[in-house]
Amino acid sequence: MPENSASRPTGPIDRELYRLAAGTLLVAFQGTTVPEWVLAETERGLGGVTLFGFNVADPAQLSALTGRLRGAGDLVISLDEEGGDVTRLAYHTGSPYPGNAALGAVDDVGLTREVYHAIAGELALCGINLNMAPDADVNTADDNPVIGTRAFGNDPTLVARHTVAAVEGLQAAGVAACVKHFPGHGATLQDSHLEIPLVDAGLDVLRARELVPFRAAIEAGAKSVMTAHVRVPVLTGEAPATLSSAALTGLLREELGFGGVIVSDALDMRAITDAYGLAGGAVMSLAAGADLLCLGPLPTYDDVRAVIAGIAQAAQDGRLPVERLAESAARVAALHAWLAEPRSAAPGGQVVGLAAARRALSLTGTPPAPVDPLVVELETPPTIAVGEVPWGFAPWLQAAEVVRVTPGQEEPESLLERAKDRSLVIVTKDAHRHESSRALMAALVAARPDAVVVEMGLPVWRPDSAVYIATYGAARPNARAAAELLFPDLVKAATTS
Repeated sequence: MPENSASRPTGPIDRELYRLAAGTLLVAFQGTTVPEWVLAETERGLGGVTLFGFNVADPAQLSALTGRLRGAGDLVISLDEEGGDVTRLAYHTGSPYPGNAALGAVDDVGLTREVYHAIAGELALCGINLNMAPDADVNTADDNPVIGTRAFGNDPTLVARHTVAAVEGLQAAGVAACVKHFPGHGATLQDSHLEIPLVDAGLDVLRARELVPFRAAIEAGAKSVMTAHVRVPVLTGEAPATLSSAALTGLLREELGFGGVIVSDALDMRAITDAYGLAGGAVMSLAAGADLLCLGPLPTYDDVRAVIAGIAQAAQDGRLPVERLAESAARVAALHAWLAEPRSAAPGGQVVGLAAARRALSLTGTPPAPVDPLVVELETPPTIAVGEVPWGFAPWLQAAEVVRVTPGQEEPESLLERAKDRSLVIVTKDAHRHESSRALMAALVAARPDAVVVEMGLPVWRPDSAVYIATYGAARPNARAAAELLFPDLVKAATTS
């Protein structure tokens, strides 16, 4: 990762300055146990950690890991648990809760609050105190490569009311919400993991669209807000919002009145590192107004030490006021005070996830009676935000034939021959974003107009004929709800065996 030479330390770092610098970092590490360096840095003032799917094996292991962290000091212990496609607790199996698109499709704020309260209950039991959710983006770009079903929808008022419900559900259980991605990632056509996306909109459009859910979340008492690595020229110029004082201080703090903790999106994303370097980006984000910096999964301990040194050096030479670090420390301390308030335990409730997924289903047409079904799942490249999370019908149709094929590498004729005299179900994710999926699906449906198409992403494109089911997400309960609708006896057999 390129670094500016100005970020390199020129001498020993004062102990208190080191604590202030380290206190701004949310570090990540590999493995399912806590490395000694994380414990050592905790004693020196580390702000917290961000956990990923590779840190989680099961609830007992995660509880032991977070217990070790808590025993070392006061830390913000965070992860992304949005439900739906983005899950860390259930990274190896798929989330038991549908994501935001499904909840937005149902449009019952009580249900959204209940789902997020159940998620918070699981997080709290595992020792997580900050959830990097909910996603408050208004997904106005159908071809958005990174948001999609992570958003409640494309209507600002709908997204706002469900964002508030999610914040309330999480925080009632003592887990801080982190509303993201400010000032809005829903109108982008690029992935900020790879480059700086553009939001080419005026301030009047931002205020009427992107900012509506954030304003509502702030009024509802959201404890933290996550920045976006998006460029909004009218607001941020050439810089991403994460590094823009106009966005973080001028807009978020002063105009919207947010007094909580500003958390950066992961600074190891190429939108930051390619142009500014890890330490350089860290200094710029703090100067812009961020309080906690998520470093992401790529930086090593050597990188972490270089970032701390870079922040301290910037404070020593006046590029980053020490008062700015002190402000961040005070806001994080206030968050810890809120986290320490006594609360009753949140009830468990994965059953609410299945209930929500069933309510979210949208059916067009009448499914034919099943005859020895062949379920053809069209492989879809995973996004970086989601990762390799399992999806599909296989867990619920153990007595049926479920095949996963790669569009463009599978001839429709072979699948049609395989499906002869059988029910044919075609399962896809975000077909509107993948031409090869649309082509294969169109060929299959043209030959088999009695086929059933199940869309497990956003239902933007559909073939001209065929029964059509939209699940609004690919989490486990979404798949089960659709499978139950088509093959109730097979699902019953799979879940009672």
